[in-house]
Amino acid sequence: MSAGGEPMVITPEWPAPARVRCAFTLRSGGVSVAPHDSLNVGAHVGDAAEAVGENRRRVRDYLRLPAEPVWLQQVHGIDVVDLDVLEGDARSQSGGLAAAGVEAVVSVEGAPRADAAVTRICGRVCVIQVADCMPVLFAARDGSAVGAAHAGWRGLAGGVLEQTVRALGVAPAGLIAWLGPTISQQHFEVGDDVRTAFVSGDPGAAAAFLTNTRGRWQCDLYALARRRLAALGVGQVFGGGWCTYADGARFFSFRRDGQCGRMAALIWLEQAEGPG
Repeated sequence: MSAGGEPMVITPEWPAPARVRCAFTLRSGGVSVAPHDSLNVGAHVGDAAEAVGENRRRVRDYLRLPAEPVWLQQVHGIDVVDLDVLEGDARSQSGGLAAAGVEAVVSVEGAPRADAAVTRICGRVCVIQVADCMPVLFAARDGSAVGAAHAGWRGLAGGVLEQTVRALGVAPAGLIAWLGPTISQQHFEVGDDVRTAFVSGDPGAAAAFLTNTRGRWQCDLYALARRRLAALGVGQVFGGGWCTYADGARFFSFRRDGQCGRMAALIWLEQAEGPG
């Protein structure tokens, strides 16, 4: 944590163009109290609106965001919102604290119902909230577009990554992707229904599931995401290796704690610098 109690973040290590900015927030540096302690950015988890608003303000100020992110109503689906064509009133729902007040910034009413967002315009911030599900960030290698997807097992099986790539409008070979913190295979026990959702359309996905002593399966979301991205033609994939469940000091985990806060994966474009 930086001096003054600023939020802690993970900065993705990937070869994104200089105008692409992104970050993943950790759980410390905020004002929320247990069980949402402390940097909870989720407005739908039972936390006080004032605390969520202050936490979002801290994230915005710490990252020097060009605008308040467009917070989504995530439903574990595959819909993608294009921030460049979003209606003005829906976008203003995620306006700055000073302009709209805490209530407007933390309200879920009017927020787009989607599990991914894309943009090609500077100053519009894509954001995904997670607490075990995988955030996946995308950037065009030429810096022309960015996106973020909420890839829990339902969205991943349903095709949220495929839909996000389609919405970006960039050839898959021209994209890079970053896999953010998620629950690891060691701690993600699932039933036959989850395995079937992947293996029925892709028998090779069986390699991402290991049997356990309870007759159930340990599911590797990282492996499943990499497999789907490779099938799409996205050859450069970075990140992975974290476990939200195992690292309670840095990450919220719904599987571990039940009621808890949410972290954020954010990505946006800044104005490219002209020739000096």
